[in-house]
Amino acid sequence: MRIARVQTFPLFISKEDAEDSYAGEAAVEHRGYMIRPPWRSLYSPGYETLIVKIETDDGLVGWGEGLAPVAPEVAAAIVDHLLTPLIIGEDPRSVRTLWHRMSESMRERGHLTGHQADAMAAVDIALWDLWGKATGLSVSELAGGRFAEVLPTYVSGVRGADDAEIAEKTAVLVEAGVRRFKMHLGTDLRTDLATFDAVNDAHPDLKVALDAHWSYRLGEAKALGRELDERHAWFFEAPLAPEDVEGHRDLAASIETPVAVGEAMRSRFEFTDWLARRAVGLTQPDIGRTGITEGLAIAAVADAFHAQVAPHHSAAFGIAMAAGLHVAASSPSLLAFEYQPLTLPVANRILTTPLEVAPNGDFTVPTGPGLGVSVDEDFVQEFVRR
Repeated sequence: MRIARVQTFPLFISKEDAEDSYAGEAAVEHRGYMIRPPWRSLYSPGYETLIVKIETDDGLVGWGEGLAPVAPEVAAAIVDHLLTPLIIGEDPRSVRTLWHRMSESMRERGHLTGHQADAMAAVDIALWDLWGKATGLSVSELAGGRFAEVLPTYVSGVRGADDAEIAEKTAVLVEAGVRRFKMHLGTDLRTDLATFDAVNDAHPDLKVALDAHWSYRLGEAKALGRELDERHAWFFEAPLAPEDVEGHRDLAASIETPVAVGEAMRSRFEFTDWLARRAVGLTQPDIGRTGITEGLAIAAVADAFHAQVAPHHSAAFGIAMAAGLHVAASSPSLLAFEYQPLTLPVANRILTTPLEVAPNGDFTVPTGPGLGVSVDEDFVQEFVRR
């Protein structure tokens, strides 16, 4: 069995087609993309992602996805021009060998970061899907087995015009059985704490985390962290600039609330550095950015440092989500998987059978061969950005 063809599909679904926008109502237009002050990163006005299809000479098909929430055409070009020549004609079951070849090919040119890593993640996920289909085993079985069949999750983000509306929507989710939340904040200490309290007060048994989206400076983060300690917060995510390792180490040593980091990282080498410096207490690799091969390695490194794993998942579609669920199920130190109720319907639109989620948000791990999901190729073709 050999790889015969690789296709890339940079997708764009408009806000109208998706009946939603990941950027949210507070975002403002910025040269074709959106910005949500005080956050700095660009967001799509709708939903964007990169889908990769790999076919073998005997007719098997594997699907992959790289979390490319802006400009998926860039990652697609990397797959087309740099990665495809490295894997054509090779055995798709040699996943680790091909991963090594792809990463080594750009070693001195940002091989572990940015769009290069996103492109490799999409190819890697497709290779694991192919490997599973060739053997009849799921990705988590190929990885050595699942520690759980149903994965705990947390609801990531509760939208509302003000704290009163957020509290009302939280109460509805609590009634359905949700007990774990993360709030997307990072405005200022008083505003963040008011919103945190609005959610935390909805039920006495909640676990509530705060995601600051890299917005604070060290002194501000310490002040907020001490307030979170008093409230017994679940974790404090992305408090400082993502390149400030020493600042995160200082913060982590100053507060009891675990510091959570990971969505900006792509490799076991980055995570090892942060873990060795005790700059992170909860690791959050995004499998749509790391791929399955590296994601499993990151989970193993975290376990070696006795740190838990809570895989990040934001605006990617159902392929990356399925990959993330398999890595999460294969991780001995799993805390929970990120779940965004508003984006799940968009993520599921690419699949012929939706991923299963309980009323309380917990996910059932797909058990079919490979990723255990089937892709609606007509949908993919309809929303390709040409």
